Amino acid sequence: MTAVVANAPGGLPLIGHLVPLVRDRLEFLRRLPAHGDLVRVRVGPWKALVVTSPELSHEVLRDDRTYDKGGYLFDRIRETGGNGLVSCAHRDHRRQRRLVQPSFHRDRLPGYVGVMSARLDEVLERWRDGGTVDVLADMQSVTARTMVPGGLSSSAVEEVVDDMNVVLAGVAWRSLLPKSLDRVPTPANRRYRRAQERLRRVVTTVIADHRAGGGDHADLLTGLLASCDPGDGTPGLSDDEVHDQVLTFLLAGTETTANVVGWALHLVSRHPGVERRLRAEAAEVLTGGDVTPDDLARLTLARHVVLETLRLYPPVFLLTRLVTKDVELGGHRLPAGSTVAYSPYVVQHRAEHFPNPESFVPDRWSDGEDPPRGAFLAFGGGARRCVGDTFGLLEATLMLSTITQRWSMRPLPRSRTRPATSLVLRPRALHLRSRAVPS
Repeated sequence: MTAVVANAPGGLPLIGHLVPLVRDRLEFLRRLPAHGDLVRVRVGPWKALVVTSPELSHEVLRDDRTYDKGGYLFDRIRETGGNGLVSCAHRDHRRQRRLVQPSFHRDRLPGYVGVMSARLDEVLERWRDGGTVDVLADMQSVTARTMVPGGLSSSAVEEVVDDMNVVLAGVAWRSLLPKSLDRVPTPANRRYRRAQERLRRVVTTVIADHRAGGGDHADLLTGLLASCDPGDGTPGLSDDEVHDQVLTFLLAGTETTANVVGWALHLVSRHPGVERRLRAEAAEVLTGGDVTPDDLARLTLARHVVLETLRLYPPVFLLTRLVTKDVELGGHRLPAGSTVAYSPYVVQHRAEHFPNPESFVPDRWSDGEDPPRGAFLAFGGGARRCVGDTFGLLEATLMLSTITQRWSMRPLPRSRTRPATSLVLRPRALHLRSRAVPS
């Protein structure tokens, strides 16, 4: 006999769980495990079965043919990102991954690290002792300029970042609302469409400039474009596919790493002991010469801080999959066409695997043992695990260590930083006081 799936509490007629999701979506998600390993959530016509256990999350992620990329959220993501590696269906994924993977080969990492360091130095030179730093904006500037060739001006990069924020916030809202509302000429809809159009134009320009100028700028998009257009005679990606890949990685690579570093600085600013240890580690490893991937591998504490930040604030807190055939999951029979959602945020806040789950404890990663399968999903899992996980960890580790080596960050009086409403879990109103560290 098939077990009955529990409904999440707090649902209302017609709108379902819209109110608790809008009021505090993270608190709503944290309460779901108390109602079972699979919980039904509804927002108007939108229905999904949310997986709350690491074991079932792993089962979903390891079978990407049965649990394919799809559902309400990915329908909205594809409106901007097209059929890129992050959002494409199973039938396209293996080929796209094979073509994109070389851009993340370890042989390219030293060049990437050099670009990261240069871009970070440009931003940190603008900081002033005793000044107030808009942390997220500056981290987005670093990661965006790491992604794109140096030909884009600072103002163009700022516009790209602003448009990405508009699109990501718009995707979050639109995934909860009927598509019929897209046609309503509201200011929000107009901003969303304008941001989409500008991002597409920027990507078209970047691709055209790269193909016209040639050369290797050592940035990620140069490597990505070289992978998409292999020069060995093998078929590459079509022009539309190249455009989708570049736009996908611009959105994903810029926003996620910037958010992780922003949250990490937020946490470290409230834990001076951790900051002092990070500074001592950076002083020992980052000695003033060119930084290499081997140097970054020695920044053990910084890596643990990044991992703990990813656990507390995973960049994407909820994702959907579409069931492609009748299947049983955790004793529940799911018909083809069902939408299943899994949440890195939920499983990474379960106390059985992470004691004191709401606390910032970087040293919980010091024993060298990986969490159980499915308990840490900040990079996804299975065949769809993030292709840029190593790149992202290197970039976040470098940024965090370099900043704490040079600057001491402290919260502003009476400041309160909370997650913003967006597809990604980014901090809202994150401003910190910067104090220069004597050389």
